[in-house]
Amino acid sequence: MDGDLIAATARLREAFARYPGSAVLDACPHCRGPVPVDDHDLFSLTISLGNTVGSRDDLKSLLPLLLESMVTSTELDPGIVLGKLPRERWRTWPEAEQDAIDGYLDAVWRSLLATYPSQVGSFLDPTTFLDAVAAGGENVTRFLDMWNLMLSSAADRHLADTVNGLNFAYRRPGALAAWLRRETVRDRLYRAFVRDHAMSWGDDLARAYDLVRS
Repeated sequence: MDGDLIAATARLREAFARYPGSAVLDACPHCRGPVPVDDHDLFSLTISLGNTVGSRDDLKSLLPLLLESMVTSTELDPGIVLGKLPRERWRTWPEAEQDAIDGYLDAVWRSLLATYPSQVGSFLDPTTFLDAVAAGGENVTRFLDMWNLMLSSAADRHLADTVNGLNFAYRRPGALAAWLRRETVRDRLYRAFVRDHAMSWGDDLARAYDLVRS
């Protein structure tokens, strides 16, 4: 993890420290018995956490661990984890808790775009991140605005990959597809191609530019 991510995960632990962790979580008595919290099988836990297993406070106590695990391993599914938040109405939580989650998401996004290929655990690429944010009930626009400001070769390569991997004909129109068709994005891809045309990824930039201007 880079420095911003380390700081962001530390803020998460601080914000949610008042929720004590439990070695065993209560579960629906009709579905299963008590569920042990096993760091080695967090994926299975996330599937039922907040549904048939555990309470809102249990989710809050585990959230720093789950969010940190998502940036240090590929074990967890970001859409499943962040998808827990709207069901628990996280935008009604105390401001410090909301701010810690927002800071984490911002740090993950900056870290993801700063390196190519991505080196942020379960967040394999920008589309994975944005889909997970949407599953968390959030508008992706602020992250696209951040992408506008990150003018680096790595961020441009991620942009080209996102364009080249998006099926414009069949994907439901949304904020990402609309943003990718903006003139500013087309111009950015053109400038990136002019800068990097001799590099091994120059053809990727050219293909992306052709797609968004068609």
